[in-house]
Amino acid sequence: MAGLGNILITGGASGLGAATVAVVREQGGTPFVIDRARPAADVEFVEADLSETASAEAAVRQLVDRAGGRLDGVFTAAGIDACGALDVVSAGDWERVVRVNLLGTVAVVRAALPFLKESRGTVVTCGSTLGIKAVGDATAYCAAKFGVVGFTRALAAETAGAVGVTLLIPGGMHTAFFDDRAEQYKPPPDARLNQPEDVARTVAFVLSQPPGCEIRELVVCSSEEGSWP
Repeated sequence: MAGLGNILITGGASGLGAATVAVVREQGGTPFVIDRARPAADVEFVEADLSETASAEAAVRQLVDRAGGRLDGVFTAAGIDACGALDVVSAGDWERVVRVNLLGTVAVVRAALPFLKESRGTVVTCGSTLGIKAVGDATAYCAAKFGVVGFTRALAAETAGAVGVTLLIPGGMHTAFFDDRAEQYKPPPDARLNQPEDVARTVAFVLSQPPGCEIRELVVCSSEEGSWP
């Protein structure tokens, strides 16, 4: 199959997900997007709330049908946060972060797995530097991303030889991810962050590896970013 093949991308309407859609297309692949918002790019798209397992799984099935039953890769870029101390963030907001970032990732991968086994495709999960380094006022996000790290490592062991599994650990990027935060939780004006397009190219590099050759984990962040190491 030419290029990267059929690649399912969650959160593909904005940020790193949208940047990956563009790079996949540039490299001859066909992106398929799950998001709550319609992508600006003209791609196959299903609207779904990843906090709802049934909705996430149904969206995967719909897009695989549109892809003719073949799926070559999955990138779980969708994510949210809820900054603040544990006793300040509402239980609903806290738990939604875990549902979207962790349980939504699991639901999408679970639904995609039979098709990835058939194609010997690749899963790329999106962790965070805060999935390996804990900070205050981020208990929900850290809990979810630490969970993604553990899930991905266990999945790699479980599917070894059948499906490629890679954990991407990105640092901060110049995206709208920080826009809705209170000022105290936004990166300072002089923060060293990566461009999402550059990180997206690392995702495409992972997806381009032949079956049996895997990049198990990679950290991609600005060389001067404060959240790593």
